[in-house]
Amino acid sequence: MDFGVVLQTNPPAWRTVQLAKLSEAHGFDYVWTFDSHILWQEPYVIYSAILAETKRIIVGPMVTNPATRDWTVTASVFATLNEMYGNRTVCGIGRGDSAVRVTNGKPSTLKEVREATHVIRELGSGRAVDYKGSTLRFPWTTTTSLEVWIAAYGPLALKAAGEVGDGFILQLADVDITKWMIQTVRDAAANVGRDPDSLEFCIAAPMYVGDDWAHMREQCRWFGGMVGNHVADIVEKYGADGSVPQALTDYIKGREGYDYNEHGRAGNSHAEFVPDEIVDRFCLLGTVEDHVAKLKALQEVGVTQFAGYLQHDNKEETLRVYGESIIPQIREHVTAKA
Repeated sequence: MDFGVVLQTNPPAWRTVQLAKLSEAHGFDYVWTFDSHILWQEPYVIYSAILAETKRIIVGPMVTNPATRDWTVTASVFATLNEMYGNRTVCGIGRGDSAVRVTNGKPSTLKEVREATHVIRELGSGRAVDYKGSTLRFPWTTTTSLEVWIAAYGPLALKAAGEVGDGFILQLADVDITKWMIQTVRDAAANVGRDPDSLEFCIAAPMYVGDDWAHMREQCRWFGGMVGNHVADIVEKYGADGSVPQALTDYIKGREGYDYNEHGRAGNSHAEFVPDEIVDRFCLLGTVEDHVAKLKALQEVGVTQFAGYLQHDNKEETLRVYGESIIPQIREHVTAKA
């Protein structure tokens, strides 16, 4: 299993770079960031600084969308970063939440997500692609390679992830829901002749190591509110008809609205409807032993990467404990002498 961290690009930008460097020092493989240009600083500028000051970490958005930028611009950014620093980027993409809603826009359609995935991946990998009636290719790159991972919750989005994505991103860490969704994505891939084992399965959720459960829950309750935005869209489209696990849809019945000015922030006043049970199920909280046990359970249902959100008051210590005490227990062990 690989490990990543998910950061917000709050100013100062060098703080984000510092956390990325610390993540690499503690053995993490990926640094993801939010991509919401009004709420936070532009991530692609900061990626360049992160890549310049690290050796192996892979960077990317969790997640971008087809609406904010022209798809060819997005592809050009990734191809340029890859040319400059080696192939150390990945593109997470979804329909769009805060980046589009803050500007009074609407999430993209799944058709647009599928098409954008293809265009961004092909151009970002140095290949030609048909776009708006023309065949386009970057003439200045020969070495770039890019994967596009699709973030999804609903049935049709999961189907798209399996059929056209290089990976699947699920923003919650409930083992039972994860198992169901990974299998749904794998089935979709197999149904169109793709090898399900070729896909990456990334689970993203807040990680907080400690024993003060009340404090950890309050620091991470915002996550249930954020996930609730996507679940509300699913319920509006499908109803509570069993198309997605009931455990994912039941808890939003008390949801009364959402303030994007507090998006992804500990202490979010619009996450009060999220019960403790959901915080515990969706996040990774507790002692080292609690984290290791849940990570092993996630690994058993097919997770290939855990990416931990660091939107809380214990960032550096969480990275240290993961690097020293948790990641080594999950990595494959190789003996020096048989």
